[in-house]
Amino acid sequence: MKSLYRKELLTVQWRRNAVQIIDQTKLPNKLVYLRCTDHREIATAIKSLVVRGAPAIGICAALALLLVTINSKAKTEKGLKTELERAGGLLISTRPTAVNINWAVKRILQISSSGKNVKEIKRLVKREALAMLNDDILTNKKMGRTGSDLFYDGDVVMTHCNAGSLATSTYGTALGVLRAAREDGKNLKVIATETRPVMQGSRLTAFELMHDDFDVRLISDTAVGYVMANKMVDKVIVGADRILSTGHVYNKIGTYQIAIMAHIHKIPFYVAAPVSTFDLKSSISEITIEDRSPEEITKIKNIFIAPKGINTINPAFDITPPNLITGIITELGLLEPPFQRSIGTIIKRSRRC
Repeated sequence: MKSLYRKELLTVQWRRNAVQIIDQTKLPNKLVYLRCTDHREIATAIKSLVVRGAPAIGICAALALLLVTINSKAKTEKGLKTELERAGGLLISTRPTAVNINWAVKRILQISSSGKNVKEIKRLVKREALAMLNDDILTNKKMGRTGSDLFYDGDVVMTHCNAGSLATSTYGTALGVLRAAREDGKNLKVIATETRPVMQGSRLTAFELMHDDFDVRLISDTAVGYVMANKMVDKVIVGADRILSTGHVYNKIGTYQIAIMAHIHKIPFYVAAPVSTFDLKSSISEITIEDRSPEEITKIKNIFIAPKGINTINPAFDITPPNLITGIITELGLLEPPFQRSIGTIIKRSRRC
């Protein structure tokens, strides 16, 4: 496999007035790039998990709005702004729990509101969307530098879902920290959970880490307690789809139970996420947890593995409370408990600047 995929994984790119993305539903068997020239294609790709990961879908949303300006036939400033608002609403509806889409849409709409005419709006949106794409790479590398000091040579690190190059434009959040640690000369081993039901761990994280020559082992989700109890894990690191001002972390379903296990076995549990993933205004009661299709857990490749017609509970995300989290790694530095204070002082201060 390595000989087929030696090139750097560039999950989201802007090329010739189009968004180029890796089709993650084809991994690990095929590395396929899709070219999207319409914002509705991006919305469908996000909804169907062709592209996923909080930073990646945020960047895709920004670039989708850039496509709106390119394809628009609007003659007036008001007409173009209306098109952008409608497209933004569509994009936000695709993954309601992930805050990065909302962040990206809000940022593009805000910059477009200052445009005095159609030409200026198009120029402003293009500049902002491409800046967001470039900033994502720099942000991930800063995060990596922040987190590298937390990991030691010889550590065995568990990760859940995929928070690497495939979840960002490139480099990654949680896996970006592990990349930075290795760049600092540390030899790390990784344990990846399979991450049922869509198998982001086995399909994406295992693929990505093998691509980059990490020593990685794959386990079933049900083996987490076993490997921790047998002292096979030194630290845990995951990404996040939304972090509240209280330090509550929304991430892939299964994260909460891993955090509980880590707490019981006194294993440090870290979260890596950019500032764009923080939601300082919402409370838990206001957040919608995305409910995925029953077929994700009743079928594999269109073959039933459960009785037809069975009722299911299939949330995409769960909530890890702050008392189970050792630290939150950001591009601004390491946030430590009590998180309400550290988030308030560091994140809020950065947003006022």
